[in-house]
Amino acid sequence: MKIGVFIPIGSRGWLISTTSPKTMPSFDLNRTVVQRAEFYGLDFALSMIKLRGYDGPSEYWVHNLESFTLMAGIAAVTQRIQLFASVAVLTMPPALVARMAVTVDSIAPGRFGVNIVTGWQPKEYQQMGLWPGDEHFARRYDYVSEYVQIMRELWMTGRSDFKGDFFQMDDCVLSPRPSRPIPIVGAGQSDRGMRFVAEYGDFNFVGAPGLNDTKGAASVVDRLQAAVSATGRDVGALLLLMIIAAETDDAAFAKWQHYKDGTDVQALQWQADQAGADVKAQDGSTASNLARVIKDPQPTGILKLIGSYASVARMLDDFAAIQGLKGVMLTFDDFIIGMEQFGEHIQPRMKSRAKAAASTAV
Repeated sequence: MKIGVFIPIGSRGWLISTTSPKTMPSFDLNRTVVQRAEFYGLDFALSMIKLRGYDGPSEYWVHNLESFTLMAGIAAVTQRIQLFASVAVLTMPPALVARMAVTVDSIAPGRFGVNIVTGWQPKEYQQMGLWPGDEHFARRYDYVSEYVQIMRELWMTGRSDFKGDFFQMDDCVLSPRPSRPIPIVGAGQSDRGMRFVAEYGDFNFVGAPGLNDTKGAASVVDRLQAAVSATGRDVGALLLLMIIAAETDDAAFAKWQHYKDGTDVQALQWQADQAGADVKAQDGSTASNLARVIKDPQPTGILKLIGSYASVARMLDDFAAIQGLKGVMLTFDDFIIGMEQFGEHIQPRMKSRAKAAASTAV
């Protein structure tokens, strides 16, 4: 099972709480997280793109770095780990992003990929005059399908004359071309989003709410596999997980309770209002999942593994057994401490990561 890390490019990481670690983003912090991930044999690191944070006292995602420039810097100070940067497709044309990706590939040959972000939070784009209107919700996967086709044409042939509903290329050129095919990642949770990744992507990040919910995770992986079966392509499911670990189960759950006590309900309401703008969002989609969190306010809607090092290792092995799951992408309550806990105490106990754990022990 592949394991990656969802690096802390935004403030508070992935805990919407006033009592969680503040996690102010910086290059030094993210470089350290990725270098330690590489040291411990993790397979990839991904940075999101977020252009506006939430209202509320926790300042959740109010402070954010930019994904491509961050990963270009990290590419220069790592050797092996796969790196993914995210693009908010409404902010940059595909030909420019294709060239940016080739540039990072020249820094880290064969180690770079692009995560496609269609946009669910209107205010991110309204603030810059870039929101195309609520009709974008219904057509965003048609938009990104053209977007990715153009990038792939440029990467493969160095030229594109693509003509579509959204983009018109006129002898568009790209040189140099990448050293190897550049993988495309999506995070579609709706049927339409999964169909986009099944047709054009290489990996799809999936999620399931709750605590150690292997059944919920298996269900969403099955949905992706059904979409992929119609295309005949090889597309991997990668599950997003948050780890809150300590020496004992009680100590780990005490940390979770502390974070719950500081839940930023104002920020969750902001999230729900923004996600609720997509009034036709399919049940199970990213927008509907985010809007629903306010009904049972908690610091995160991410699937959580909470417990002792041994308990978390056992739970991760349970997830590794899910048929069709290619890997997991980890977040932590405290990224520096969490990465060391994972590398020193959790991964060595995982049967599914025995080879990676052995290589870091040498």
